[in-house]
This record gives sequence, structure tokens and C-alpha cells, in this order.
Amino acid sequence: MTSSPSAEPPAPGSADEPADSAGVARDEEFDFRPYIDGAAVLGAAANVIMQLAAPGVGYGVLESPVDSGKLTLHPVKRTRTTLTYLAVALLGSPAERTAYRKAVDTSHRRVRSTDRSPVRYNAFDRDLQLWVAACLYWGARDIRERMRGRPEPDLEETIYRHSARLGTTLQVPPESWPANQAAFDRYWTENLAATRIDPPVRDMLNEIVDLKMFPRPVQLLGGRFNRWVTAGLLPSHLRAEMGMAWSADDERRFDRLLRGLGRVSAALPVPLRSFPINAYLFDFRIRRRFGKKLV
Repeated sequence: MTSSPSAEPPAPGSADEPADSAGVARDEEFDFRPYIDGAAVLGAAANVIMQLAAPGVGYGVLESPVDSGKLTLHPVKRTRTTLTYLAVALLGSPAERTAYRKAVDTSHRRVRSTDRSPVRYNAFDRDLQLWVAACLYWGARDIRERMRGRPEPDLEETIYRHSARLGTTLQVPPESWPANQAAFDRYWTENLAATRIDPPVRDMLNEIVDLKMFPRPVQLLGGRFNRWVTAGLLPSHLRAEMGMAWSADDERRFDRLLRGLGRVSAALPVPLRSFPINAYLFDFRIRRRFGKKLV
């Protein structure tokens, strides 16, 4: 994973919408709603771990001075911010994506390494943003395939190209998004192998996995299940980095759970299947209309 965090960050909001020449979909008419599955929120903690396993992202989140955006301090607000980003990036109009980019940029300006930081980073580093976007895409693809199988190749590539918005909605240039899924898989394999979880970052991630940011009853009711689901959705070496046990029996039970969820999901109408992502998009539009804070 390459980055140049010591350089000045690129101008916020400078990334353009994907260009056809970069192999990325520009078609605003493509309806992505049928391919959003609310059950993917089960993978939230696993996705956070994958993102923060890039040291620049991990220490950027750990050391961030923006307390209002910390999941461990404000779990409801941070969940809303993240799911709203997914909703706007994948379902929003160009104007909506621009509006949310500007709101996120305001928070990101303060997130950069200091002389005491173990690694150098800033929140406008395009390589780090690409990694975060790749984690979001890979996690959604993984859980969707395990629930409902792979779509037809042409549709799969269209979904992939549309998903470039997960990065280009911020500062990732269209040409940085791998041109097709084969290129993405090469990028993923190479960069995943370079990830690691240092002890301070692991301590923070364990708090998230065990739901320590919620009241004690929520921890007791959901913490153990969340840890099990998170372990099941992590790449094996990150599972080991987190010290999580996983057996062949766990794998069989987890596969049965996901296939069962997939059958239920496939039977639901699109508005129910895409909940809560569609609800967060509605909330964003209401906030924007009445001039409320978006992030």
C-alpha cells in the first residue's frame, strides 16, 4: 500500500465523477437499489477492522482530534455518518455526492499525523481513501455472494464499476479505481498482505467488536454474537491478528446463517431489503433541505 502522507493533501472535492475511459460507470440511470442489502450491516465491525488494518487509517482514527466522529464515543452519530455516506455515494445524485463530500472534508481537514504519531498520515491521502473504499466494496461483495451467490458476469462488472463512487465521492481519482474486478482482486491481494494491526489499534477495535460503546445490556445481548459474526467475515490473517478463534464448525454454522438470511432477503421487496440504507438517504435529504448539519 503506497501513500505520500507527508505531502500537502489534494484540494478537497477535487475528484471528478468516473470517466468511461477509466472503465468506470458514469450511467446515472443505473438503478443500484436492488443490489443493496441491509443485512450487510452485519459486517460493519469486520469492515472497520479491515480499513484500520492499514496503519495510516488505523492511527488516523485512533489519534483523530475530531471526537464527534469517534465510534467509541458517539456510536449512533458515527453509524449515521457512515451509512449516510454509503447511501449518498451509491444512490445519490451528483449534487448530493458533492454536498456530502464537502461536509466530510470539513471533518477530515483536522485528521493528520503529528511528530508523535507512529506513522505518517492525513485524511486526504488518496491511497488511504482508496483502501477504505476497497474494503467497503469487498465486504459488500463478499457478504452478498455468501448470501445469494454471484450475479451474472456483465451485471457483476456493472455493480463493480458503479461502486467506484465509494472512493470518487471523496478524493480518489477515477483512474485510481482498478479498471475491472480482475484488477481489483490483484490490488486487494497485494494490499491486504501489507496490513497489520498494532496493539493500540487492536485495543480500540476490540472495544468496537464487543460493543463497549453501548450500555451494558446491549453489550451482554449482542457482544458475543457480534464478535462471532465479525470473525466469520474477516480475512483469515486479520482474524489471527485480532486473536479470534474460528473452527470448521463455526464456518459451517456461519454459512448456514448467511444462506438463510439470503433466502429471506431475496423474498423481500426492494424497499425492505435495502433498509436501513434507504432510510439514511431519506434522512440526508431532509437534513440538506432544511440546512442541518450533514456530518
